[in-house]
Amino acid sequence: MHAVIESLLTGLPYLLLHLTVTLAMLAVGAWLYEKITPIREVDLIKAGNVAAAVSYSGALLGMAIPLAFCMAASVNVLDIVVWGVVALALQLAVVRLVEAILGGLWHRIEADQIGPAILVAAVKLSVAAINAAAVSG
Repeated sequence: MHAVIESLLTGLPYLLLHLTVTLAMLAVGAWLYEKITPIREVDLIKAGNVAAAVSYSGALLGMAIPLAFCMAASVNVLDIVVWGVVALALQLAVVRLVEAILGGLWHRIEADQIGPAILVAAVKLSVAAINAAAVSG
């Protein structure tokens, strides 16, 4: 039992540091996402827009998944930051690409059309899965 406690005490500071850095990166990613999209999804969600909630949830999960894999495969904080920045940049680029391919997407989400929101969330999550495998591989 003593070895378990010793291991916990040794590893806990690293866990907390890695967790804090990764959560901070997710917060920055969420902030950047809000800045690059032409609508304010958080405001729409507060007003009861379900399509915005679906789209924004896809964006958050789409960023969190590769960040989690970065943290799991990392050897130190710098590793998390470098690969996390790459993963976030890829996820944010996908948002712009989807916007270019699906013209009028944001207006449809703003109008609370759930179909386009589900599609865009699925694209974000699909890319996140591939992105996570690539950054941790």
